[in-house]
Amino acid sequence: MSRRGWALFLAMSVIWGVPYLLIKVAVEETSPVVVVFARCVIGAALLLPWTLARGQVRPALRHWRALLVFTVLEMTGPWLLLSYAEVSLSSSLTGLLVASVPFVAALAARLLGGEERLTPVRLAGMGLGVVGIAALLGLDVEGIALLPVLAVVLVVVGYGTAPLVASRSLADVPGVAVSALALTITALVYAPFALPRVGEVADASVPALASLVALGVVCTAVALVLFFALIREVGPQRALVITFVNPAVAVVAGVLLLGEPFTLGLAVGLPLVLVGCVLATQRNAPAPAPAAVDAAVP
Repeated sequence: MSRRGWALFLAMSVIWGVPYLLIKVAVEETSPVVVVFARCVIGAALLLPWTLARGQVRPALRHWRALLVFTVLEMTGPWLLLSYAEVSLSSSLTGLLVASVPFVAALAARLLGGEERLTPVRLAGMGLGVVGIAALLGLDVEGIALLPVLAVVLVVVGYGTAPLVASRSLADVPGVAVSALALTITALVYAPFALPRVGEVADASVPALASLVALGVVCTAVALVLFFALIREVGPQRALVITFVNPAVAVVAGVLLLGEPFTLGLAVGLPLVLVGCVLATQRNAPAPAPAAVDAAVP
């Protein structure tokens, strides 16, 4: 990757490693639907005025079908499912489960005829990631409820396919416009369910309120702008490899700030997914140019 690509990659790895901690804190005192609604309202309040001022709303709405699909896959479904899952799962475990997103993205791209080749080195990196996740689940599976894990699986499917929609059908739409409209749509969807529970926010503690604000400002508004820039810089599959690094941030934050246990599964699985990240981000070698004699053949 280029220097700009690595800068965006590292920034997103940190920024989207933090939400698992913030969601865990928030759902202790507010319901999952309130967490998603607050996150979307704050993010939309920051990005929508920017989009309106630049006249980008109407051009973006011309792609409304792809925009709706992206919104459902990236926000409306996954964010509620993540909040639900973290009611019972630890933030570090949730982060590691989401590390399987690049595998779904690679499979989806392959099925849809993408041009990005899966070289042996990249496949080896993804294989190490799979082994790391298997070690995690195999060593830490005791006492884990099935439904929250299935919820995270659905999150992985959404996160793995949404960037493909963005890169193929929304490439001509500014990322800020896509993010602003997607956040607004998701907020409207959950408003009827969240507004009757708005009292939960008023009664929440300072840490819970701070978590909601940080989710909306840093992990939503800022993060989505950077994520679209990363997709355009390195492509959707390589951009999603941030989910290999996010767990490291999630684990450290969960252990140090929430007192979550650093289990054997984390100790074995985390290094494997990080090594897998390095290998899976290797850039493909350029295809060999055709021989001169071939170019002359009519």
